[in-house]
Amino acid sequence: MEDALKLEYEAKNGWSLLDEDARKELTAFCEGYKKFLDDAKTEIEATNVLTAAAKAAGYADIDDVIASGGKIVPGMKLYAVNRGKSCAFIAVGKDDPTLGMKMIGAHIDCPRLDLKPRPLYEDSGFVLAKTHYYGGIKKYQWVAMPLALHGVVFSDMGRKKLFVTLGEDENDPVLYITDLLPHLAGGQMGKPASQAISAEQLNVVMGSVNAYKPPETDKPADAEDESDEKAEEPKNDSLKTLILKLINEKYGLKEEDFFRAEFEIVPAMKAKDVGLDRGLVGGYGQDDRVCSYTAFRALFDLDEVPEKTVLVYLSDKEEIGSMGNTGARSCWLENLILELVHLYDPSYGMLELRRAMRNTKFLSADVTAAFDPTYADVSDKLNVAFAGGGIAFEKYTGSGGKFGSSDASAQLVTYIVDCLDQAGVPWQLTEMGKVDVGGGGTIAQFMADLGMDVIDCGVPVLSMHSPYELTSKADVYWTYKAYMAFIRA
Repeated sequence: MEDALKLEYEAKNGWSLLDEDARKELTAFCEGYKKFLDDAKTEIEATNVLTAAAKAAGYADIDDVIASGGKIVPGMKLYAVNRGKSCAFIAVGKDDPTLGMKMIGAHIDCPRLDLKPRPLYEDSGFVLAKTHYYGGIKKYQWVAMPLALHGVVFSDMGRKKLFVTLGEDENDPVLYITDLLPHLAGGQMGKPASQAISAEQLNVVMGSVNAYKPPETDKPADAEDESDEKAEEPKNDSLKTLILKLINEKYGLKEEDFFRAEFEIVPAMKAKDVGLDRGLVGGYGQDDRVCSYTAFRALFDLDEVPEKTVLVYLSDKEEIGSMGNTGARSCWLENLILELVHLYDPSYGMLELRRAMRNTKFLSADVTAAFDPTYADVSDKLNVAFAGGGIAFEKYTGSGGKFGSSDASAQLVTYIVDCLDQAGVPWQLTEMGKVDVGGGGTIAQFMADLGMDVIDCGVPVLSMHSPYELTSKADVYWTYKAYMAFIRA
C-alpha cells in the first residue's frame, strides 16, 4: 500500500514550503508588488515605472547601443520601449543568440473604461463624461464605486506630453458612475446581468456645482483697499464651462485637448492585504501586472551572467486581442530580436533571426482562474488552479476544443517542470474552467507563430477582470521564484 501511494501525484501547498526566512522575503516582495499596482494603473505608467527602475540599475537603452554602432557582450543589460506602452528588458547571455534565448512575456494593459473622443456633456445639473469600455468586463461592477482618471495629453506636434492623474491623492476628489436605487430598479434587476447596465450608461460624474470662483491670490502689501468697490458679478457660465475652467486651472487643458488625449478611468482604490491572516493581495489590474512584475523582478534580481540571453517582454493590447503596433501581434518584438542578433554579429540577418526564435523557450506569463468554492460548478476540480498552490501552468488555453490555443509539447512541459522541481518551486498543471463553460487566450499563440516553444503560466486569480482582483501572496512569491528558476536553468 505504501509503495502504491508513492505512485500517485500529491498537490503541494505553497504556504507549507515556506520557512521563516522565506515568509519574510515573501512579505517584503508583496509589499513592493502592492506599491507597483498603485503606481502603475495604466500601461504607460507601468512602462515608465519599470523603465525608471531599469535605468537606475544600469540598464542601457538599446537604441543608444544601435546608434553608437556598438555590439552586445555577455553581462550587458538593456531595455527597449515601444511607443511608451510596451517594453522589454534584456540580460545578454554567454551563448550565441541563434542557439536560443529564454523569454518571458506578459502584458501590462488591463480591463478599464476609456473616455470617448468627445466625452463631456451637461445634463440636469451634472457634467458627465461618456466612456467606452476596454476589454472583457462585467459592466455592472463599475458603478457606485470611487474612480480615478489617468491619462496623457500631447502638444507641440506630439513632442511634449503631460501626464494627468486625478483621484489617487488622498486630497483629490474621486469620480463616480451612478446606479439605480433598488426601489426603482425593478426593470433593471429583471434583465440578464450583461444587460443590467448598458455601455452607454457608464457615464462618469465630473461635477455638479453651478458656481465658480477663481482661486484666491495673495494681495500685495501695498495694494489699495478696494473693499468698498462693488464686486464684479460672476459670469453666467454653463456648468460644463465651469468644470472645464477647473480642469484648465489644474492641467492647462481645453475641451479640444480631450479629443486627442488618452484618458482611462480606473478604480481609485489602493492595493491592500485581504483576510485576517493577510494571505491575499487585493487590487486593480493584477491581470496581468502580477506576471509583469514577477517576471521583471526575476530578471532584475539576476546577479549572474546567464548562459542564454534572457528577455522579458511586456506587451500592450492583450485584453483586446493583441492588435496594434504595441500589441504582441505586431512585428516589434521580432524586430527587437533581429536587432539583438545583429548586435551580436553584424553579419547575422534574417536566417539567424529565424534560428534564434526556433531555438527559444518562451513562458507566456499570464494569469488563470483560481478555484472559487462559491462558484465551484464552473471548474473541473482535478484540473483547476488553487490559490496557494504555486504557479499554474496551462498546456493549452483557448476554448471548447482548444480553439485558439498553441498547445505546448510534452517535451517543453517536462523541461519546465524539471527546472522547477530542481529549484524546489511548487507548480500546478491546470485548465481554466470546464471544457464547454469558457476559456481564454493569451499571447502564447503569437509567439508560437514565430516558431518558439511556448507554454502559458502564471498566478491564479479570483474575481478576474473585476475592478478589485485577488491573488494569494504565496502564488505571487512562487511565480517570481519559478521565473527565476527558468532563467537560471
